[in-house]
Amino acid sequence: MYKCKIANEEEMNRKWDYEIANHEDKDNWIIWKEKAIKCFKYGAQIPYYGILDGKIICEATASLTPDIVQNGEGLVDDNTAYLTAFRTIKEYQGQGYFSKLFKYMITDLKSKGYTKVTIGVEPAEIKNKAIYQKYGFTNLIKTGIEEYPDGTKTEVEYYYKNL
Repeated sequence: MYKCKIANEEEMNRKWDYEIANHEDKDNWIIWKEKAIKCFKYGAQIPYYGILDGKIICEATASLTPDIVQNGEGLVDDNTAYLTAFRTIKEYQGQGYFSKLFKYMITDLKSKGYTKVTIGVEPAEIKNKAIYQKYGFTNLIKTGIEEYPDGTKTEVEYYYKNL
């Protein structure tokens, strides 16, 4: 059985530990885990998880305050959430699980009064850009440079979608 839900702290720890174990740049992922759990605890982020038969198979996060989003000006405000961390475990990709999670997240954000969502994507991520366009992120806001915890810098394009 598949269900979509807002994650709790135990589920977040489990998912982040999975990501850390499956990425070579573990130091970045460890820092991102600490930040995500801290932001969740003080209400600045909402983590959404898709769970199949007890296994977390996909996720997305809504950031609700501009201070936790790089280049956050114009991307987050009282009516706008910044969406990030769209991830699906490889063997479950292309089966509609993330689409259901995305719909669940959008419905939840609308119920909380949000009227717009924004997203960032690296220009070289052609597959991700196509997916985001399919979900309605076709309006370019701006471009900027984001920096990973290890100092790596990357260009990012930011798009929005009205709800």
